[in-house]
Amino acid sequence: MRDATIANSKRSCLHGKRRIPVSKIAFISPDKHLFLQGQKIIREMGIEDHVSLHLARLGRAIRLAKQLESQDVDVIVCRGGTAHVIITSRVRIPVVEIAITGQDLAQVFHEAKRITGLERPNVAMLAFDNMKYDIEALSDILGIDLAIYRLETIEDIPARIREVEQQGTDIVVGGGRTVNMAHSHGFKTHLIRSGDFSMRAAFLEAEKICQARKIEKEQAYKFKALADHSMEGIISINREETVEVFNPAAQRLLNRSALSVIGQKIGLFLQGLDIDDCLQNQQNIVGQTLQHGDAWLSVNAAPIIVDGHVTGALLAIQDVTQIQEVEAKIRNSVVTRRFIAHYNLNDVTGNSEEIRESRRIAREFAQVDATVLIFGESGTGKELFAQGIHNESRRRLGPFVAVNCAALPVSLLESELFGYVEGAFTGATKKGKPGLFEMAHKGTIFLDEISEMDKSGQNRLLRVLQDRQVMRLGDDKYIPVDVRIITATNKKLWDLMKSGDFRQDLYYRLKVLTLNLPPLRRRAGDIQGLAAYFADKFKKQHQKRMEIQPEAYEYMAQYDWPGNVRELMFFMERLIIIANEKTIGIAALKKYWDDREEDESFPADGPGFSEAARISEALKHHKSNISKAAQSLGMDRSTLYRKMRSFQIEIKKSY
Repeated sequence: MRDATIANSKRSCLHGKRRIPVSKIAFISPDKHLFLQGQKIIREMGIEDHVSLHLARLGRAIRLAKQLESQDVDVIVCRGGTAHVIITSRVRIPVVEIAITGQDLAQVFHEAKRITGLERPNVAMLAFDNMKYDIEALSDILGIDLAIYRLETIEDIPARIREVEQQGTDIVVGGGRTVNMAHSHGFKTHLIRSGDFSMRAAFLEAEKICQARKIEKEQAYKFKALADHSMEGIISINREETVEVFNPAAQRLLNRSALSVIGQKIGLFLQGLDIDDCLQNQQNIVGQTLQHGDAWLSVNAAPIIVDGHVTGALLAIQDVTQIQEVEAKIRNSVVTRRFIAHYNLNDVTGNSEEIRESRRIAREFAQVDATVLIFGESGTGKELFAQGIHNESRRRLGPFVAVNCAALPVSLLESELFGYVEGAFTGATKKGKPGLFEMAHKGTIFLDEISEMDKSGQNRLLRVLQDRQVMRLGDDKYIPVDVRIITATNKKLWDLMKSGDFRQDLYYRLKVLTLNLPPLRRRAGDIQGLAAYFADKFKKQHQKRMEIQPEAYEYMAQYDWPGNVRELMFFMERLIIIANEKTIGIAALKKYWDDREEDESFPADGPGFSEAARISEALKHHKSNISKAAQSLGMDRSTLYRKMRSFQIEIKKSY
């Protein structure tokens, strides 16, 4: 039978070299009856706009499937032998098979009795492996003497028909080609068909696969966009060190086209690269320096790990000269900042007992000159408190120098903090440069993310704390500094100290005065007040007029706000800018809360996103495994047990 394709009026048919209709799902039928049945089901399900229908048997179905590979098709739906031959031909499109149910086979056996007119006919069934089911019991129940003849390829059908001819068979059942060939040999035949239920189930499964492949494509496109526009050369290799991705920056740095290197071993054009430790031991490679022609390159590599096994590595390549230029720009931008603290402790909004106590402690700290260590999650306002302490201290007229230790490269952080003299390193400016400690003289230096400082920087910081003097890089003399040090972190320095990543003596010198900032979820009653404060602020700033109902504020108060005050502030600004309703209630709030669905701690509907609800949900998700639930909640086991007692949550074991 000639191949055919039927779709809606906006699609074209498959004739000769015509382009196959662009559809997400392709339905391939080996016979007209199944084709019409599929057409009816597709119409009933309302999915005609993204399903194309094709009429093709076995060998022609393989050729059609290979053509579909070059089209925007996500999944193929077909049945029996057609599904078998497409799958075994290694077509790269997923195949969903329309199942043959026990009900379908019972109908086949019933028809076999009717056609033969025999009470217990001898039935020969020719079937591929995917069509064979445990049907012997069913055939006995229905009074059928059944013989199953196994098919591996479509070429096996004539030989199996000849075997059937020698066995005294009353009727042959199977797929379209089997039935046609058996009929030509004089056999009574019946075509095995699938019911509507099986067909609907197959299309529903195909829809799910389409959605999954859409997500995969989005992730692939995001990575491609990231790689294509990265200033770094990005190269992806598999475990055999064969290049699979080679972005434009890599082409420029290595002076080779992607077409010439993809599929080649990386060692053929990037000599001296030692990637074994990354691929074999799952170790990151940082700052490996290679000479390529007249240029010096810095290479970082990270293993690609899937299900615990290394499947390849991702390499990032930079020109060393370019790195030096970037560092120079960063240094210049840091120097040109004005070292002024803009906020006071009165700017810390909130009336909860927790935040009032934090403000009180901060004011006490402002009256003395000791070192302060501020603990708090990201977004809790650590720099806001640091500026407030500075502005209420005797140093308020001096500079306030803020440094994010995680934002500057390790190689740059030390020179920025302590300065350098002329010729201290390649790229150093003439006459040298004072460090930030010198610039903070008579004022305060705020070291945010102190946990990210490397060991060398920790050693020098300890010297400053002990001697109150600094030595510039490349110099041999000390410069006295009068500076108060405030540090902050969102990590547990105690754990870093025990693991050897943070100096013990530095830790105890930093924690003379400690301030623990509560996360927003533990500031009872503050969420609504902060939301209203930010709403008023951004309505004025963006000249918007709208009213936010109390129920909307109450709804926001049920969310944990893992990003804390910063997340709430940014959400309120986005809401004020994009909302076009004059009155904002819960429904409008959900409409514009586009990241609410992405947060697993925030159920999609209804209230109950409290800490008690999160704990119950975590226990349910991890089947009452305390250790796993505590890990997912970011707390230890003892804390989880305490909170469970407080919220009267009982463990419900499932077996």
